[in-house]
Amino acid sequence: MKKPLLLIFAVLVIDQIIKIYVKTHFFLSEEIEFLGLSWFRIHFIENKGMAFGMSFGDNIGKFILTFVRIIASVLIFIYLTRLVKKNEKPLIIYSFALIFAGAAGNIIDSLFYGVLFSKSTFFQVATFLPEGGGYAPMLFGKVVDMFYFPLIDTDLPAWIPLFGGKHISFFDAIFNFSDAAITIGVVLLIIGIYIKDKTDKKDRNDKVICAEDLQSGENTEL
Repeated sequence: MKKPLLLIFAVLVIDQIIKIYVKTHFFLSEEIEFLGLSWFRIHFIENKGMAFGMSFGDNIGKFILTFVRIIASVLIFIYLTRLVKKNEKPLIIYSFALIFAGAAGNIIDSLFYGVLFSKSTFFQVATFLPEGGGYAPMLFGKVVDMFYFPLIDTDLPAWIPLFGGKHISFFDAIFNFSDAAITIGVVLLIIGIYIKDKTDKKDRNDKVICAEDLQSGENTEL
C-alpha cells in the first residue's frame, strides 16, 4: 500500500501547490502563455459545480455535490485497499490511486478554499487567510482550474463560404491537475481491465489444454 499512498500524496501536493499559486497570483480569467507557447496557457477560472463549469440547485446543489464526492471518494479508497490486499495487478491499483487522488484534490477546494481565501475577481487577486474571513462557508468553495490547451484557436479566412471570419477553437476545456489525474487513471483502468481480461482468457485456455493433454495421456496408457 506504500507506493499507491505515495502516488496519492504526490498528486495532492502538486495539485494544491499549483492551485494555491494560481489562486493567490492571478486575477479571475487572467491568462498567460506558458513558456511562450500559444497552445499551452494558464487561464484562471473557478468551477462552481461539476466538470466544465456545470452546476445545479445553487447552494443546496453544491452541498449535495460535495457530499456525494466525499462518499464516492471514501468508497474508491476502500476498494483500493481491497485491491492491494488481493495483490491485484499494479496497473489497476495505480489507476484507482490516481482517480482517488484527483477526486480528493477537488474535494479539498470545495471543503476549504471558501474559508481559506478571499474572493477572486477580475480586478483583485485572492489572499490567503484574509482578515474578514473567506468568500464562502466550508463545503461551498469553488474548484480552481487553470490548464488550457487551445490546439486550434483562430479566425477563419473571410473567403470561406458561410463560416468566413468566424472564430473557431478546439479543446476549450480548462482543467486542473486533479482532473488530469482522474482522466489518466480512467484511461489506465480501461487498459488494465483489457490486459487482465486477455490474461485471464489465456490462463483459462492454458488450463483447458493442460486438462485435455492429461486426459489424452491417461487414455494412451490404458
